[in-house]
Amino acid sequence: MKHTIIHFLFFILASNALNAQQKWTLEECIQHAIENNVSVEQTVWDTKLAAIDEKDAFGNFLPRANANASHSWNIGLNTNITTGLLENQTTQFTSLGASASVDIYKGLQNQNQYRKAKLAAISSQYQHIKMEEDVALNVVNAYLQILFNKENVKVQQQQFHTDSLQLVRSQALVESGMIPSGDLFDMKATLATDKQRIIEAEYALLISKMSLAQLLYLSDFKNFDIADVEYDFQPNAILLESPETIFQKASQERTELKLAENNLLIAEKEIDIAKGALQPTLSGYYSFSSRVSYAKIPDGKGGEIDPLPFFDQLDLYKGHNFGLQLNIPIFNGNAVRNHISRTKINYEKNKLAYEQTALDLERNIYTAFSDAQQALESYAAALEILKAREEAFRYTKERYENGMATAFDYNQSQTLLVNTQSDLLRAKYDYLFRTRILEFYFGIPIY
Repeated sequence: MKHTIIHFLFFILASNALNAQQKWTLEECIQHAIENNVSVEQTVWDTKLAAIDEKDAFGNFLPRANANASHSWNIGLNTNITTGLLENQTTQFTSLGASASVDIYKGLQNQNQYRKAKLAAISSQYQHIKMEEDVALNVVNAYLQILFNKENVKVQQQQFHTDSLQLVRSQALVESGMIPSGDLFDMKATLATDKQRIIEAEYALLISKMSLAQLLYLSDFKNFDIADVEYDFQPNAILLESPETIFQKASQERTELKLAENNLLIAEKEIDIAKGALQPTLSGYYSFSSRVSYAKIPDGKGGEIDPLPFFDQLDLYKGHNFGLQLNIPIFNGNAVRNHISRTKINYEKNKLAYEQTALDLERNIYTAFSDAQQALESYAAALEILKAREEAFRYTKERYENGMATAFDYNQSQTLLVNTQSDLLRAKYDYLFRTRILEFYFGIPIY
């Protein structure tokens, strides 16, 4: 037993260690975020409620049936339900009944209500998909931000390592009289600046990890990490498409446009339902009733006889009632017409919302296309600047080691080089995200 407990505890600790060391891929992050996001979960419940509303609307086509039963005690002067005479006595009565009704014609309100419920169910599904897509985009952005910060930390650490070696070489140059001893202080200040940059880069990395962990609803963000993935810069074929082509494809695929269009159809059905209240309604009904009395019955000779048996009375006193009921609306204080006016106004509002959604989509696509092009140009420019900065730094370094440049010149050239390296990384990941958004608009899944 003791060994079993030890093995169990070891298994738990090993599992926790594995969980703490897990490195999340982009697909795992997106899937986990979608499965645990509160807003996504709310849309799931909204979808289930819409399905129940659809069942309610279908139920309007079905007959309505009810049954009733009662048992009463009468004490004192009461009407005998068997003889119809007032009698001063104590007795009991049982009554049973059932009724049913069905709508034959209701101004097509039931049909339109059912169609509206089906459209509402589709809208709830679109809303669920849109929420998943929004979460996925946020996760992709946060994931790429972590990758950028990781590479930036490596750049700063590499620069610190390079400057540490340079400090050793500078000490040798001072000893040989090639450079003044005061340059060592500048080099030490450079190392301190490098350490500060490493701290800032590591803090930015921690913040970006915390942001993604919050999107994933993970509490232990300190042990959270993503898989080390190298994204090489590659031209994306999506930029070969025109913004007009992307918009035409997005007009057929984008969820927010489908949602706005579906809401417009719902508003149209609401007008039809409201207009149906102006038409006559026809319904059919049927009811059955029977009763049982426990009071004794006068025999006409001054005596009384026992009542008939229970089921004999049910059969004897049973009754049926059925027929048709026609209702014709004449005047109801303009309530129906006012409701029709409200539904028409709501339709116009949804029509404007649909048009605005289409305009927003077009503007977002053109903006995303421009941003992606700018990111590509920024990357190309940063790459050219980096090549020039590397040559300039190599030249300044040689001059510094030969005593022809000061430590200030060396540090300034190095700072420009490091900043350009960071700008290149930022441009690369900005380009990756911008092109991913364009692909998303073009119908390529985000995950």
